[in-house]
Amino acid sequence: MTGLLEAILVDVAILGRATVFNLYFAFASIPVGFGLAVLVMLGRNSNNRLVANLCGGYIYAFRGSPFFIQLFMLYSLALALNLSVWKPLGIDWLVLNPLFLGPLILALNTTAYTAEILHGALRAVPKGEVEAAKAFGMGRSERFRRIIWPHVIRLAWPAYTNEVVFLFHATALVYFTLPVIDGQRDLMSQANDLFQRDYNSVLHFSVAAAYFLAVSLAVFFVFGLVYRHLMRHMPGARPLKFSLTRA
Repeated sequence: MTGLLEAILVDVAILGRATVFNLYFAFASIPVGFGLAVLVMLGRNSNNRLVANLCGGYIYAFRGSPFFIQLFMLYSLALALNLSVWKPLGIDWLVLNPLFLGPLILALNTTAYTAEILHGALRAVPKGEVEAAKAFGMGRSERFRRIIWPHVIRLAWPAYTNEVVFLFHATALVYFTLPVIDGQRDLMSQANDLFQRDYNSVLHFSVAAAYFLAVSLAVFFVFGLVYRHLMRHMPGARPLKFSLTRA
């Protein structure tokens, strides 16, 4: 029993350090993805058909293909451009580094999912309130800032919370495609390395799963507090609920 506890504690320490890479991939891609998603949402809602179709096509392409394929294709594209573009510019050390390329691909992926979530919320904004704002004399930017955006973020927040959790889970795939450099090992890569030593899959992957669960619970808790703040003025507001499927 003591030997099992010691083995668990050793795994907790080793995989705890690996979790830092998963957290880095998630936190580096979430702000970029959210900012781009707002632009794509506005583009999809644009009166310009070309812009709307381009944004819709981007969303469809990334939502309609597996993330693993996106990792493989974009990494292959980056490699193909190495000799002709990155090396002459002297930035091959940056572009091909998983610490740059991983968050970039994650950001492009979550941009599509988040834009779809925000666009759905945008279409659900009460038209009467927007018309009232127009009658009140508000300009387009003021209407968006004071009327439309508060509705959008409140409506989209539950689904976006799930998207953040699934994005964190997707970080487990980064080092299945991108090279491991200088001991950069995330949870799954490190767990697999430990497994190769003693073939104890139950121990190593259970501890890795526990870390994913712990971070997911933390995200649910923090985002739940934010949602409560967003809904603080609404009488009888329901607590935030989560689904087990991606939006």
